[in-house]
Amino acid sequence: MDDSLDLEFAVTYRHRIFFTEGAFAAGNRVLADLFAGAKVIPIVDAGLASSRPGFAAEVAAYGKAMGIHFTRAPLVLTGGEAAKKDSAVVKAALAAIEADKICRHSYVLAIGGGAFLDAVGFAAATAHRGVRLVRMPTTTLGQGDAGVGVKNGINTFGKKNFTGAFAVPAAVVNDLALLASLDARGLRDGLVEAVKVSLLKDPVFFANLERESTLLAAGNIPAIGRAVRRSAELHAKHIAGNGDP
Repeated sequence: MDDSLDLEFAVTYRHRIFFTEGAFAAGNRVLADLFAGAKVIPIVDAGLASSRPGFAAEVAAYGKAMGIHFTRAPLVLTGGEAAKKDSAVVKAALAAIEADKICRHSYVLAIGGGAFLDAVGFAAATAHRGVRLVRMPTTTLGQGDAGVGVKNGINTFGKKNFTGAFAVPAAVVNDLALLASLDARGLRDGLVEAVKVSLLKDPVFFANLERESTLLAAGNIPAIGRAVRRSAELHAKHIAGNGDP
Protein backbone atom coordinates (compact mmCIF):
# COMPACT_ATOMS: atom_id res chain seq x y z
CA MET A 1 0.00 0.00 0.00
CA ASP A 2 1.39 3.41 -0.97
CA ASP A 3 1.82 5.94 1.79
CA SER A 4 3.41 9.32 2.35
CA LEU A 5 4.38 11.74 5.06
CA ASP A 6 4.28 15.46 4.37
CA LEU A 7 5.55 17.78 7.10
CA GLU A 8 6.08 21.51 7.24
CA PHE A 9 8.42 23.31 9.61
CA ALA A 10 10.10 26.68 9.96
CA VAL A 11 13.62 27.52 11.06
CA THR A 12 14.21 30.75 12.96
CA TYR A 13 17.46 32.60 12.31
CA ARG A 14 19.13 35.33 14.33
CA HIS A 15 21.06 37.95 12.38
CA ARG A 16 23.32 40.01 14.64
CA ILE A 17 25.29 43.05 13.48
CA PHE A 18 27.62 44.87 15.85
CA PHE A 19 28.92 48.38 15.20
CA THR A 20 32.16 49.38 16.88
CA GLU A 21 35.39 51.27 16.34
CA GLY A 22 38.67 49.60 17.20
CA ALA A 23 37.48 46.01 17.59
CA PHE A 24 41.06 44.87 18.21
CA ALA A 25 41.89 47.64 20.67
CA ALA A 26 42.69 46.68 24.24
CA GLY A 27 39.52 46.48 26.28
CA ASN A 28 37.06 46.23 23.37
CA ARG A 29 34.93 43.25 24.33
CA VAL A 30 32.75 42.79 21.22
CA LEU A 31 34.76 39.88 19.81
CA ALA A 32 35.84 38.55 23.20
CA ASP A 33 32.22 38.21 24.29
CA LEU A 34 31.20 36.63 20.99
CA PHE A 35 33.92 33.99 21.14
CA ALA A 36 33.86 33.27 24.87
CA GLY A 37 35.10 29.72 25.48
CA ALA A 38 35.21 28.69 21.81
CA LYS A 39 38.00 27.91 19.35
CA VAL A 40 38.43 30.47 16.59
CA ILE A 41 40.37 30.36 13.35
CA PRO A 42 41.14 33.89 12.07
CA ILE A 43 41.40 34.28 8.28
CA VAL A 44 42.51 37.60 6.80
CA ASP A 45 42.30 39.15 3.33
CA ALA A 46 45.80 39.50 1.82
CA GLY A 47 44.93 42.98 0.58
CA LEU A 48 44.28 44.13 4.14
CA ALA A 49 47.41 42.42 5.44
CA SER A 50 49.45 44.18 2.75
CA SER A 51 48.00 47.64 3.39
CA ARG A 52 48.34 47.23 7.16
CA PRO A 53 51.55 45.20 7.71
CA GLY A 54 51.07 44.93 11.46
CA PHE A 55 47.45 43.89 11.33
CA ALA A 56 47.93 40.13 11.74
CA ALA A 57 50.09 40.74 14.81
CA GLU A 58 47.44 43.14 16.14
CA VAL A 59 44.78 40.43 15.85
CA ALA A 60 46.98 37.86 17.55
CA ALA A 61 47.89 40.27 20.36
CA TYR A 62 44.24 41.11 20.96
CA GLY A 63 43.35 37.43 21.17
CA LYS A 64 46.10 36.80 23.71
CA ALA A 65 45.16 39.82 25.82
CA MET A 66 41.44 38.98 25.84
CA GLY A 67 41.82 35.24 26.35
CA ILE A 68 40.42 34.23 22.97
CA HIS A 69 41.40 30.74 21.83
CA PHE A 70 42.78 31.54 18.37
CA THR A 71 43.95 28.26 16.86
CA ARG A 72 46.79 29.92 14.93
CA ALA A 73 48.22 33.23 13.82
CA PRO A 74 45.86 34.81 11.27
CA LEU A 75 45.81 32.82 8.04
CA VAL A 76 46.31 35.24 5.14
CA LEU A 77 44.58 34.28 1.88
CA THR A 78 44.05 35.95 -1.49
CA GLY A 79 41.45 38.71 -1.47
CA GLY A 80 39.59 40.72 -4.08
CA GLU A 81 37.75 39.17 -7.00
CA ALA A 82 40.65 36.71 -7.36
CA ALA A 83 39.34 35.00 -4.22
CA LYS A 84 36.26 33.94 -6.15
CA LYS A 85 37.73 33.08 -9.54
CA ASP A 86 38.35 29.45 -8.58
CA SER A 87 38.24 27.18 -5.55
CA ALA A 88 41.78 27.87 -4.27
CA VAL A 89 40.77 30.13 -1.37
CA VAL A 90 37.87 27.86 -0.42
CA LYS A 91 40.15 24.81 -0.42
CA ALA A 92 42.81 26.60 1.63
CA ALA A 93 40.21 27.71 4.18
CA LEU A 94 38.71 24.22 4.36
CA ALA A 95 42.15 22.67 4.83
CA ALA A 96 42.87 25.04 7.72
CA ILE A 97 39.46 24.38 9.28
CA GLU A 98 40.15 20.65 9.15
CA ALA A 99 43.74 20.94 10.39
CA ASP A 100 42.72 23.11 13.35
CA LYS A 101 39.85 20.77 14.25
CA ILE A 102 37.28 23.52 13.93
CA CYS A 103 33.83 22.08 14.64
CA ARG A 104 30.26 23.34 14.77
CA HIS A 105 30.95 24.70 18.27
CA SER A 106 33.90 26.73 16.95
CA TYR A 107 34.09 29.89 14.86
CA VAL A 108 35.64 31.06 11.63
CA LEU A 109 36.56 34.75 11.81
CA ALA A 110 36.78 36.20 8.29
CA ILE A 111 38.23 39.70 7.92
CA GLY A 112 38.29 41.25 4.47
CA GLY A 113 36.44 42.62 1.48
CA GLY A 114 33.16 41.37 0.09
CA ALA A 115 34.55 38.86 -2.42
CA PHE A 116 36.90 37.46 0.22
CA LEU A 117 34.00 37.07 2.67
CA ASP A 118 32.01 35.29 -0.03
CA ALA A 119 34.75 32.70 -0.54
CA VAL A 120 35.65 32.11 3.11
CA GLY A 121 31.96 32.14 3.98
CA PHE A 122 31.35 29.37 1.47
CA ALA A 123 34.08 27.30 3.10
CA ALA A 124 32.51 27.85 6.53
CA ALA A 125 29.04 27.03 5.19
CA THR A 126 30.18 23.69 3.79
CA ALA A 127 32.64 22.49 6.45
CA HIS A 128 30.77 20.06 8.72
CA ARG A 129 27.64 21.24 6.85
CA GLY A 130 28.14 24.64 8.42
CA VAL A 131 30.39 26.08 11.12
CA ARG A 132 29.77 29.42 12.79
CA LEU A 133 31.10 32.39 10.86
CA VAL A 134 31.81 35.91 12.06
CA ARG A 135 32.24 38.38 9.22
CA MET A 136 34.29 41.55 9.56
CA PRO A 137 33.93 43.57 6.34
CA THR A 138 36.78 45.97 5.58
CA THR A 139 35.25 48.13 2.84
CA THR A 140 32.38 50.61 2.78
CA LEU A 141 30.55 48.36 0.34
CA GLY A 142 31.06 45.37 2.62
CA GLN A 143 30.02 47.16 5.81
CA GLY A 144 26.97 48.74 4.23
CA ASP A 145 25.74 45.92 2.01
CA ALA A 146 27.54 42.73 0.95
CA GLY A 147 29.20 41.97 4.26
CA VAL A 148 25.94 42.09 6.22
CA GLY A 149 24.19 39.71 3.83
CA VAL A 150 23.84 35.94 3.89
CA LYS A 151 25.21 35.02 0.47
CA ASN A 152 28.40 33.00 0.05
CA GLY A 153 29.93 31.63 -3.11
CA ILE A 154 32.53 31.52 -5.84
CA ASN A 155 32.52 31.69 -9.62
CA THR A 156 32.54 28.37 -11.48
CA PHE A 157 31.81 27.28 -15.06
CA GLY A 158 32.36 30.86 -16.15
CA LYS A 159 29.36 32.01 -14.13
CA LYS A 160 29.45 34.46 -11.23
CA ASN A 161 28.41 32.91 -7.90
CA PHE A 162 27.36 29.67 -9.60
CA THR A 163 28.61 27.62 -6.65
CA GLY A 164 27.47 28.94 -3.29
CA ALA A 165 25.14 28.80 -0.34
CA PHE A 166 22.88 30.98 1.75
CA ALA A 167 24.12 30.94 5.34
CA VAL A 168 23.34 33.45 8.07
CA PRO A 169 26.58 34.39 9.86
CA ALA A 170 26.77 34.00 13.61
CA ALA A 171 27.52 37.72 13.65
CA VAL A 172 28.75 40.60 11.54
CA VAL A 173 31.12 43.05 13.21
CA ASN A 174 31.38 46.40 11.44
CA ASP A 175 34.55 48.04 12.73
CA LEU A 176 34.84 51.60 11.49
CA ALA A 177 38.58 51.54 12.19
CA LEU A 178 39.05 48.92 9.47
CA LEU A 179 38.12 51.50 6.84
CA ALA A 180 41.26 53.49 7.70
CA SER A 181 43.31 51.49 5.19
CA LEU A 182 41.16 52.73 2.29
CA ASP A 183 42.02 55.78 0.22
CA ALA A 184 39.42 58.51 -0.42
CA ARG A 185 38.16 56.83 -3.57
CA GLY A 186 37.90 53.48 -1.82
CA LEU A 187 35.89 55.09 0.95
CA ARG A 188 33.50 56.67 -1.57
CA ASP A 189 33.04 53.71 -3.90
CA GLY A 190 30.92 51.62 -1.56
CA LEU A 191 28.54 54.46 -0.83
CA VAL A 192 26.69 53.75 -4.07
CA GLU A 193 24.78 51.02 -2.21
CA ALA A 194 23.85 53.50 0.51
CA VAL A 195 22.46 55.84 -2.14
CA LYS A 196 20.58 52.99 -3.82
CA VAL A 197 18.94 51.65 -0.67
CA SER A 198 18.06 55.17 0.48
CA LEU A 199 16.24 55.83 -2.80
CA LEU A 200 14.34 52.55 -2.47
CA LYS A 201 13.51 52.58 1.22
CA ASP A 202 14.27 55.76 3.14
CA PRO A 203 13.89 59.29 1.72
CA VAL A 204 15.06 60.80 5.01
CA PHE A 205 18.30 58.83 4.71
CA PHE A 206 18.71 60.07 1.13
CA ALA A 207 18.26 63.65 2.32
CA ASN A 208 20.92 63.05 4.98
CA LEU A 209 23.31 61.72 2.34
CA GLU A 210 22.69 64.84 0.24
CA ARG A 211 23.27 67.10 3.23
CA GLU A 212 26.56 65.36 4.08
CA SER A 213 27.68 64.86 0.49
CA THR A 214 30.70 67.16 0.84
CA LEU A 215 31.90 65.30 3.92
CA LEU A 216 31.29 61.94 2.27
CA ALA A 217 33.16 62.95 -0.88
CA ALA A 218 36.10 64.05 1.26
CA GLY A 219 36.25 60.68 3.00
CA ASN A 220 35.16 61.99 6.40
CA ILE A 221 35.12 58.87 8.58
CA PRO A 222 32.34 59.89 11.02
CA ALA A 223 30.05 60.82 8.11
CA ILE A 224 30.88 57.60 6.30
CA GLY A 225 30.22 55.68 9.50
CA ARG A 226 26.73 57.17 9.75
CA ALA A 227 25.99 56.33 6.12
CA VAL A 228 27.32 52.79 6.40
CA ARG A 229 25.38 52.07 9.58
CA ARG A 230 22.02 53.15 8.15
CA SER A 231 22.72 51.30 4.89
CA ALA A 232 23.57 48.12 6.81
CA GLU A 233 20.42 48.47 8.91
CA LEU A 234 18.17 48.84 5.86
CA HIS A 235 19.78 45.91 4.05
CA ALA A 236 19.54 43.66 7.11
CA LYS A 237 15.91 44.57 7.72
CA HIS A 238 15.16 43.80 4.08
CA ILE A 239 16.65 40.32 4.51
CA ALA A 240 14.87 39.72 7.81
CA GLY A 241 11.58 40.87 6.32
CA ASN A 242 11.54 38.05 3.74
CA GLY A 243 13.14 40.15 1.06
CA ASP A 244 15.67 38.92 -1.52
CA PRO A 245 18.76 38.02 0.53
